[in-house]
Amino acid sequence: MAHRELLARHRSVMPNWLALYYEQPIEIASAHGRRVTDREGRTYLDFFGGILTNSVGYDVAEISDAVRSQLDTGVLHSSTLYLIESQVELAEKIAHLSGIPDAKVFFTNSGTEANETALMLATQYRRSGQVLALRNSYHGRAFATVAITGIRGWSASELSPIKVSWVHGGYRYRSPFKDLSDADYVKACVADLREVIETATAGDVACMIVEPIQGVGGFASPPDGLFREFKKVLDEYGILLVSDEVQTGWGRTGEHFWGIQAHDVVPDAMTFAKGLGNGLAIGGVVARAELMDCLQANSISTAGALATLNYLLDHDLQANAAKLGNRLIHGLRSVAATHPVVGDVRGKGLMLALEFVGPAGEPNPAAAAALLEEARSRGLLVGKGGLHGNVIRLAPPMTLTEDEADEALGILAEAIEAVSA
Repeated sequence: MAHRELLARHRSVMPNWLALYYEQPIEIASAHGRRVTDREGRTYLDFFGGILTNSVGYDVAEISDAVRSQLDTGVLHSSTLYLIESQVELAEKIAHLSGIPDAKVFFTNSGTEANETALMLATQYRRSGQVLALRNSYHGRAFATVAITGIRGWSASELSPIKVSWVHGGYRYRSPFKDLSDADYVKACVADLREVIETATAGDVACMIVEPIQGVGGFASPPDGLFREFKKVLDEYGILLVSDEVQTGWGRTGEHFWGIQAHDVVPDAMTFAKGLGNGLAIGGVVARAELMDCLQANSISTAGALATLNYLLDHDLQANAAKLGNRLIHGLRSVAATHPVVGDVRGKGLMLALEFVGPAGEPNPAAAAALLEEARSRGLLVGKGGLHGNVIRLAPPMTLTEDEADEALGILAEAIEAVSA
């Protein structure tokens, strides 16, 4: 009854386009570790982590204590017009971890703001309003970031302050180049990039922005090395490379701390958010000093997430993501091998996806929606996405245990069986 009453209130005052999961939406009332409890008392294993936001789980003492300590000072916010030691320390760590030479950091309140800032920096630095983006991408919900989002369902307006040209490469499963070898796929996408620059732009493009793994697009990723080859072409034209690490940062992919590192290339700038705050609102940009300092106007922001970053590093959660991600993907592929409704199992670390298909390989959003419900009924929360809404996304907190991974595999196997019946 509590959920039904809250849903009625929600619909009366919140926008119709604000999506809610499940036929009977739920409210998360409390949480600990990797488990959440809804308002009606049902507990679930959380395998989506607030869309990859709760990177180290819930009710973590080290993080809660740091927040309380700040509250106890009586100063929750002083603005960046004053020195803030914790912010400087956080920026120092991120600059070092970025691998970008002479890096500087600017903090924002969200990933959308971070990407808007990156676009502002790049267009100002290059004195150009032209941007390259990948098809099937998602970069945010503000004016410029909607323009570089390559999924129609998330593009609320065709109006834009920038001119965008679209490039192949991020979503391989349904790409026209899908049947090529890794090397030939990269060559075909690089040739497409060069052709787009030569035919669809005036040449003086500001930047190309990419997600190493496309988040909302269904955790889709190209072969490793693609963006290194892209960067070679971009460098010929002086075009900047921006890596959107909002979902792939902080070691979630297991093999690297940043998703772009799988491509053996250092971008000119990276954007980040989500997992750094573990539920607190934060985002930011780390970029070459020359690029970061190019603005001539004033700007301010404030943020605090040092405790989360320290926890990630001190507990080597990147290694845990690699180990348990490997355990999960092998288990999921074993299940998928006997259930044709799962067309693809993909991802890295604790950022995995199942793409559901019909008899002819066509997108099957109904099966994904059914899986979402079946998993929930068995006590597991997962995510959904993809260009066609037919992808189930799995992104548990990086503190996941082996027992919890096995528990989730068992539930997903049962849910896939139910959807296949």
